[in-house]
Amino acid sequence: MGDEGLDVSGLSIGILGGTGHQGMGLAHRFAAVGHQVLIGSRSAARAHEAAESLGPGLPVRGEENAVVAAESDVVIIAVPWEGHRLTLEALRPVLAGKIVVNCVNPLGFDKQGAYPLDVEEGSAAQQAAAILPESRVVAAFHHVSAVLLLDPEVSEIDLDVLVLGDDRQATDTVQALAARIPGMRGVYGGRLRNAHQVEAFTANLISINRRYKAHAGIRVTDV
Repeated sequence: MGDEGLDVSGLSIGILGGTGHQGMGLAHRFAAVGHQVLIGSRSAARAHEAAESLGPGLPVRGEENAVVAAESDVVIIAVPWEGHRLTLEALRPVLAGKIVVNCVNPLGFDKQGAYPLDVEEGSAAQQAAAILPESRVVAAFHHVSAVLLLDPEVSEIDLDVLVLGDDRQATDTVQALAARIPGMRGVYGGRLRNAHQVEAFTANLISINRRYKAHAGIRVTDV
């Protein structure tokens, strides 16, 4: 897969927007396998509360977004789409040189369900790369069910994580991080310019989940 033998177990992981369901779920799973995890929020108090809610004994703490961005080896962007641009613009200096993993899905919702929004730069990941020219932006973790991530009864998350980016070392690192979560596998999905359809496919998964009352993910065959 391109990440064989890559040891990422010592990397600390920061999650901006970590008080949301997806951010909390990823924090729980990475902390459970031993990563130092920092949950970020605009409010330090909310971040502390979120970290404590994951339970005692896990290597998780909450801090204001700027502290998390500065202190983490790898930073996951899990903020709502509405706050994506402003959050990243404010953190540009401290994110320089870091692997920044974008899992934001620009979606709208109406009475017919979820649908992808048009993004001027092409995708949320490409917008992040435009805002953060000195960071190593990777797109990943778009299709992971927050419900499953947060469910303590679910020991393995059965899905592939599509990982996209223009920096081979960065995508290999994120593939290896995905594989740290039991049941998951990181699969290289192309250059960052192909992130739009990965983000947009989340709308299809939401439709699947509503119809079948499921928490669907994807698997890539013959790889």
